[in-house]
Amino acid sequence: MVTTRESLILIENAEVESVHLGRKVKVDFYLPINVRFPEEMSLLLINDGQDMITMDFENILNNLYEQQAIKPVLCVAIHAGPERKLEYGTASQADFKGRGEKAGAYTCFVLSELLPLIQITYHLPHIREKVFAGFSLGALSALDIVWNHPDEFSTVGVFSGSLWWRSKDQHADDYDDDQHRIMHQIIRKSVKKPSVKFFFESGMLDEQKDRNQNGVIDSIDDTLDLISELKSKGYTDNDIEFLLLEDGKHDVPTWGKAMPVFLKWAFGKRSDLL
Repeated sequence: MVTTRESLILIENAEVESVHLGRKVKVDFYLPINVRFPEEMSLLLINDGQDMITMDFENILNNLYEQQAIKPVLCVAIHAGPERKLEYGTASQADFKGRGEKAGAYTCFVLSELLPLIQITYHLPHIREKVFAGFSLGALSALDIVWNHPDEFSTVGVFSGSLWWRSKDQHADDYDDDQHRIMHQIIRKSVKKPSVKFFFESGMLDEQKDRNQNGVIDSIDDTLDLISELKSKGYTDNDIEFLLLEDGKHDVPTWGKAMPVFLKWAFGKRSDLL
């Protein structure tokens, strides 16, 4: 006789009416049950939350809770909308094609509409810590929001981040990685943000492009260069985790493989030492 284990997660679905985005935003809430002290709850926001079902995120969380590998965390999966390439990006600057022009509105949605709703709905006046994660372009969005709002977020998870995001076409004669990658420039021109931790995941098979012909694919180059920018601001290996997957691709199964590593890093015993 096969028995089905009882889930340790309560999943709730909602549609949030956003004034800033002018649309309804689908959101899935993964709430751990039997939390004795709600004030100890952490919060994880996830861009491209529509991918969580494909990832089997509920099972990932159940496994970690059964192993007592992570502390209680309310995970909020934010579904991308039909204008994903406009809403995700860097709030201060669209890319050379105008993509990301609504990233500022998306940031406002997260900060002034979604976060207050979460705190009221789940009676969480004091959240232990807030973390933001995303995949690909959603990862860039999460990084931009955390970097510019360290008063709200303590940690960011960047899975196969679109850190190539640039202000000039790479095929232009005067294109320069050092000058035209937007997120790298944002970090370079900023002061160090205190108490922020960074998790980066890249896959050796994320892509095949190698624009500078150095034998390293662009996605890994862009990630390593951004880590260098962070270290130039004073961040150290104690602040930054880099997971490189040899068989990692730019897809949901790869990010699902990396997710438990990230969750244990962000919300496990290690977080007490950060």
